Amino acid sequence: MSRSNVDRRQFVRSGVAIALAAATPYTFTSRARAQQSKNDRPIFGAIGMGGQGTHDANRVKKTGGDVVAVCDVSRDKAESAKAKHFQKADVYEDYRKLLERHDIEAVTIGTPDHWHTAIALAALQAGKHVYCEKPLTLTIDEGKQLVKAVEKSGKKFQVGTQQRTDQWQLFGRAVATVRSGQLGKIQKITVHLPLSTLEGGPFPAQSVPDGLNWDFWLGQAPNADYCPERFTKFRWWFEYSGGIMTDWGAHHMDVAQWALELDKSGPLSIDGSQTKMPNIPGGYSTPKFPIVRYTYPNDVELNVVAEFEGVTFEGDKGRIFVNRGRITGTPIEAQDADPKLKEQVLDDVKKMFHGNTASLGDHMGNFFDAFKHDLPTVSDVASGHRTASACHLANISMRLGRKIQWDAEKEEIPGDSEANAMLKREQRRMAG
Repeated sequence: MSRSNVDRRQFVRSGVAIALAAATPYTFTSRARAQQSKNDRPIFGAIGMGGQGTHDANRVKKTGGDVVAVCDVSRDKAESAKAKHFQKADVYEDYRKLLERHDIEAVTIGTPDHWHTAIALAALQAGKHVYCEKPLTLTIDEGKQLVKAVEKSGKKFQVGTQQRTDQWQLFGRAVATVRSGQLGKIQKITVHLPLSTLEGGPFPAQSVPDGLNWDFWLGQAPNADYCPERFTKFRWWFEYSGGIMTDWGAHHMDVAQWALELDKSGPLSIDGSQTKMPNIPGGYSTPKFPIVRYTYPNDVELNVVAEFEGVTFEGDKGRIFVNRGRITGTPIEAQDADPKLKEQVLDDVKKMFHGNTASLGDHMGNFFDAFKHDLPTVSDVASGHRTASACHLANISMRLGRKIQWDAEKEEIPGDSEANAMLKREQRRMAG
């Protein structure tokens, strides 16, 4: 078993702040472009071995790939994943060492959200295909960098919004029903997010557990003392994520924009001013009950509320509701009563996969088919970026306490320097 040892000065010199700088060019070598294994069992590295990261790596095995390397800044997490699931894998603490391996052709990224972009950019530069968990980015500027990097690299990129594939007969059917016009003109969409139960603080600093490289975990995020709440509940801190809005919002906002055929575009305005923001120094910083009102082209109103999970579509001819357990509404009942109509709707779903339909019901399989057969992924980087953007814009509006406008073509908040400054974040300069 090999394990890299992170040298702090080396980390500083090539730190993530440099990797994430907007002005930094990413050059893709001819070797990286040409690196494409023809192995029937693709060779993967898994970066981030928490619950979802290990789940993704296990899906690689189930789909027919070999995980030869696992990486985490927590030695216990990496070694536990190896012992339980990937006995032949090498263990790394530094993802850059894993990416140096020429035998690895694809990676899964299941790290905390603030690390997604830096690692994905480095993986693309190293010539790897990328499967990256949602929410794709920490900021809108990061998403813009990723879209350009994927295009330049020629590699396949799948975002972990599994609802598009794993629940295609629910969410895909809802999207196809909306697009078919069976609801008439769409007037209103409600994105229902589960209630976040986390609130409170401040949380006292504690000693860093043995085997955890806390400074590396923080990366470009602001320096902070260790406490378990930051490490295990990172989604509820703006330093590392965006709360329930980017967590479940990354799933259900994706479905809403997909149905509107605006998953490569976005809203016109965003108003989160009614949201009550927490104000506890040293405590969770994301809101428990987000309340957001969007306007989209064609006079579509979209409301985000925290109550239960799902999406409601309302048109002038009917309405439907969909979540991970069911799809309901009069138009759905009409489809169930008419096998030909239902078959047509499901055929329309398949068309949304742009020819990559062999693995319907298998999000990882869709990724495999994409890089094996040069097909598109169903959750590509552009849609993942635009979904994350819509969620980030909600958080910007909530934090400012006022309504903002959005120019989806230019990807800017027109005439609003204060809000535009929040499209990116200053990166921490690592002490030497």
